[in-house]
This record gives sequence, C-alpha cells and structure tokens, in this order.
Amino acid sequence: MSDYDVVLLVEQALSPQDAAQVRGLHDSIEEPVTYHVLVPVEDSATQIESGMGALAGGEVLATPTVFMDPETVDELKHELLDAARAAVRDSVANLEKAGGSAVGDIVSVDPIQALAKKVGDVDAREAIILTRPHVVSEFFHLDWTSRARRKLGVPVLHLLEHENFDEQAGEGEGISGF
Repeated sequence: MSDYDVVLLVEQALSPQDAAQVRGLHDSIEEPVTYHVLVPVEDSATQIESGMGALAGGEVLATPTVFMDPETVDELKHELLDAARAAVRDSVANLEKAGGSAVGDIVSVDPIQALAKKVGDVDAREAIILTRPHVVSEFFHLDWTSRARRKLGVPVLHLLEHENFDEQAGEGEGISGF
C-alpha cells in the first residue's frame, strides 16, 4: 500500500488547531498519510521595501530608495531564514501531535514552483494552501491558490490559517472548492 501524500504550502507555522483540522480532513483515508510542509523564506529585499513603503505612507508617490549596509541586510536574511526554519519545525511537530506523519522544508524559489515540484516529486494526491486572507490578490486571481489550480493536476484546497472550518465558511472566505 502506497502513502497518500499531501503537500502543504503555508505562510506561517501551523497552529495546533490548524494541524488538527488538516489531519481531520484525512481521517477516513486508509493508506498512510504523509504531509510535506513547505514554508517560503521571505525575500529580505521585499521585506525592506514593503517596510519602507509603509513608513512612507501616502506622503510620497513612490517608495524612497534606501541604502542599507550589507551587515543589516545579512542580519535580516538570517532572521527570515531562522523564522522559516522555526515555522517548518513547529508545523511538522503540530501535525505529528495531531497524529500525522510529516516532513518539511523551506523554499527560496517562487512558492508555486516549489509546490508544483514537490507535488510531482512525491506524486502527491492533493495540495493544501494555508494563508492569511489576501483580498486584493484573491480578487484578481493572483493568490497562491489560484496560481496553483492553474498549474497543478491535483485538487487544491485553500484554508485560512488560525480559523476553524466554521469561521472560514462564514463570509465566503477560506475553503475554496476543488
């Protein structure tokens, strides 16, 4: 009997509640279920630019060009890498506490490319994407889930992190069909 592989693409560490809900989706599957958790490492340059853009607010039309010394950029890169590693470690641990078998990895390439590669590598039966709500990108179908559905040949389930299934179903958010 082969494993039922599920690839999870998450923005942040799965909480115990998130892990229990994901695990609960596969309770009735007879094969052993293996979860493959992918956590993207945020790009430090993007973080700096978005932070500076937030500081600039509506006072200027464009984000100011900011020079940051290489040491500060390296520090930020290490912090982001450490945060991604911790998110993988915590997600795997929470899935295992929920009764699942899990492995995880950080990804530094486009998240959807990494998801597609992992789905192919492990011959996954499905993909689950857990994110915070992203109203604008979802409206224009530029979000991870929309992109994954166009690229993958497996069912893709979108869940909102840190919300139970009832909370997600309330306003048309969360679970977004197969």
